[in-house]
Amino acid sequence: MKRTNLFTKVNSQLSTCPLIPVNKVLKPCFLSSLLITFLLILSNGVEAAASTTKVTNIGAIIDGNSRTGKEEKTAMEIAVQNFNNISRNHKLSLHFKHPKGDPLQAVYAAEELIKEKKVEVIIGMDKWEEAALVANIGNQSQVPILSFAAPARTPILTSLRWPFLIRMASDGSEQMRCIAALVHSYNWKRVVVIYEDDVLGSEYGNLALLTGALQEVGSEIEYRLVLPPFSFLTDPKDVVQHELMKLQHRTKARVFIVLQSSLPMLTCIFGEAKKAGLVGNDTVWIVANSITSFLDSVDNPVFSSMEGTLGIKTYYSSNSSYKRFEALFQKSFRSEYLNENDFQPGIQALRAYDSIGIITQAIEKLGSNITSPKTFLNSVLESDFSGLSGRIRFKDGMLSDAPALRIVNVVGKKCKELDFWLPNCGFSDTLYVEQGKGRCRNSDGGTTSGGLSGPVIWPGDLTGRDPKGWAMPSEAKPLRIIVPRRTSFDKFVTFRIGEKRPVGFCVDLFDEVVKRLNYSIPPVFFEFDGQYGDMIEGVHNKTYDAAIGDITILAERAEYVEFTQPYAESGLSMVVPLETEDTTWIFLKPFNLKMWMVSGALFIYTMLIIWFLEHQTNPEFRGPWKYQFGTALWFTFSSLFFAQRERLYSNFTRVVVVAWLCVVFILTSSYTASLTSMLTVQRMQPNFSQFEKLKNDKLNVGCNNESFVQEYVKDVLGFDHDKIKIFNPENDYTTEFERNSIAAAFLELPYERLFLNQHCKRYTGTKATYRFGGLGFAFQKGSPFAADFSREILCLSEDGNITLLEQKWFAPSPECSTSATNNNVESLSLRSFKGIYIVFAAISTICFLLFLFRLLRNSRPHHEADGGHLTPGGKSGTEYFHNGEKTRVPRRASTFAQALDKDEWGSTKWEYVSNSDNLENN
Repeated sequence: MKRTNLFTKVNSQLSTCPLIPVNKVLKPCFLSSLLITFLLILSNGVEAAASTTKVTNIGAIIDGNSRTGKEEKTAMEIAVQNFNNISRNHKLSLHFKHPKGDPLQAVYAAEELIKEKKVEVIIGMDKWEEAALVANIGNQSQVPILSFAAPARTPILTSLRWPFLIRMASDGSEQMRCIAALVHSYNWKRVVVIYEDDVLGSEYGNLALLTGALQEVGSEIEYRLVLPPFSFLTDPKDVVQHELMKLQHRTKARVFIVLQSSLPMLTCIFGEAKKAGLVGNDTVWIVANSITSFLDSVDNPVFSSMEGTLGIKTYYSSNSSYKRFEALFQKSFRSEYLNENDFQPGIQALRAYDSIGIITQAIEKLGSNITSPKTFLNSVLESDFSGLSGRIRFKDGMLSDAPALRIVNVVGKKCKELDFWLPNCGFSDTLYVEQGKGRCRNSDGGTTSGGLSGPVIWPGDLTGRDPKGWAMPSEAKPLRIIVPRRTSFDKFVTFRIGEKRPVGFCVDLFDEVVKRLNYSIPPVFFEFDGQYGDMIEGVHNKTYDAAIGDITILAERAEYVEFTQPYAESGLSMVVPLETEDTTWIFLKPFNLKMWMVSGALFIYTMLIIWFLEHQTNPEFRGPWKYQFGTALWFTFSSLFFAQRERLYSNFTRVVVVAWLCVVFILTSSYTASLTSMLTVQRMQPNFSQFEKLKNDKLNVGCNNESFVQEYVKDVLGFDHDKIKIFNPENDYTTEFERNSIAAAFLELPYERLFLNQHCKRYTGTKATYRFGGLGFAFQKGSPFAADFSREILCLSEDGNITLLEQKWFAPSPECSTSATNNNVESLSLRSFKGIYIVFAAISTICFLLFLFRLLRNSRPHHEADGGHLTPGGKSGTEYFHNGEKTRVPRRASTFAQALDKDEWGSTKWEYVSNSDNLENN
């Protein structure tokens, strides 16, 4: 309307002009009209364009005084400028607020941005406390909130509580798992956690996550060093120095994990730690992602004190998009912040850049259809693209993809990149494990991967091995070892008069292990006169570093100290006096019961086989059945002594008898040898083979002065307290046995063997039915020496050196080494003779079957070849004469049934024919 009026006014002025010649005024008026018309058209176009351009106001709440805030501000400005240069009808406008780390100031800043600047979205908030409070404002005003922070543990129903909150970060679970896996890969059992408190306790969530992750891999946090905010301290160096001195006295752990710290406090921590000797050989320093992210911007003095530190860093790709952004960032950052030393963007800058990208993508998707904040929020939550900081997509209001982490090593003036840490894989030397291009290590958190793949520069001058993460002994601070002054048997360990160093099997074993270690352990020994449980307590409360001696590994003790691999077996054994065994029935003991039964059955079987084979042809095996049975029994029995005299007629019988004599020879020889051994060796047996008889008869028993043995005999075995006698030195046992003060002594297995090596003639021991964990050395919980000693003890066992030490210290007495120590000669069993029994039974059975087959074949009715000779009596037969005397003539039965006929068993079936009988018949 104004333009029309303007255009009309110009025309009316032109019509009231005085008359001038046309040739003088036509040309100027025409040019003026053209100029006015052009200006009107241009003004109309500008106003039309201004009326169609959409401007989105974006609020940013950051800490502009911090390095992170400066990077975020620069990155967002670059992203907004890039969008505004491309977009024609939509512009972005950034409005910054700096609450200076105060969550309440962040709330006021959010309210001001919403009310005064009319912002449609708020981004920033590097601390979760700020994000949670600003999210409440976002709910009330229905303004989406993009936070750069996320809680360590996501609260329940977070999405329902803050529906307009979008977290541009992941929780701390993966980072804590990465740190725990790193600790586990080097077998560090105890760690110290250091963090700067921010008054609000924001690190408690990460601390809880780290505690759980370490417990899963068998490690734990032994000490927490919590420092007040740097801005609250008037003399930060003095406070840090005092806290580090307390740390040195309270723990031996030297694995330090710095979870959170400002740059000034970090500089102070490493500076004072290096002065105190805590940044040196066998120490480990690990810093979390929040610290590693600004390591590239610190000055050289800080780097020099952090040499060898390991850092966890969020991985991002250095692709072409990043290269373009990096160039723009360096140019802008250098021009705006001249006092900064480094101009490289960190992960927070990349996330700030991507947050603007999320907004611009939502705007382009909706176009001019933004009808409500809820629509805009849903469009943001549907984002799915690859940004500079990684994959951007959301689930339940936070990034759904856990970031890949990178392990870096501070070397010189820069951070050297080592392995990757992938959430579903573990340590890997490449990012593309799923494509088969790399390998995963320590993926399940349950096995030690053996450390990082690349060479690591550790603090100090450590070379050739990984740090122990423990306060190592030195000549100035030697390893404090507690040793029992007096044991049940001084050959294990004892202090000799006038000597400060103990001697014994345990001390020699300790020295052998130390020789094999790749580091030195200067020890100092302390004599202790008391119970072994008190020794364990002395190691547990850190009065001593270790305890060596004949210390039994028990579950109760293992809760307080770290035991090595056992170097000797342990169990409860009962020692009792020997008595001579009754030898009345010793002649039956060479064979066991099964052997006697099977041998008897074989004897009867052989007797029947011989009778059957000889019955038809041998007159010695004929006659009345009692006579036949007696003959067969006598023949078989006499063969045991090779005294048989009966003549054998059948070749089958001879084969059976020869095989039987071989069996008899082997049996008699074995019986004689076994019986001779039993009569030669002194037969001794324990008075009580079971402790139940001792308990039921209310007899006294003895045990050594180990408290747990006393309690075990009373509580587990059930002996009355007044029936248990306690003895200290070795000779007390024999004295009390001779006085009949005790009926048995309960000793641990190593003591029992040592006792019997000296008294094998008079005492014996039962098997150790109740077993313990063995004998071992004890170290403080988390001490790396326990694992190293265990490894070397196994090596000494495998190469036989422990056996040589046992022979040196536990050699038996001359009488026990030369005499037969096995008083229980075992009876011979069927297993020893099963083979020859089977062979003989097979031979006898085969002969029986062959004879039976022959008998069946010849049992068919037939007559003699000459037609048969009938005698006057009607009997057929053959007469034999020899020197005019009567001779027995056998008559063959006509059938097999007749041969076994019962009547035939009752008569001899022999006919006597004389010469005179034949003459009369003729």
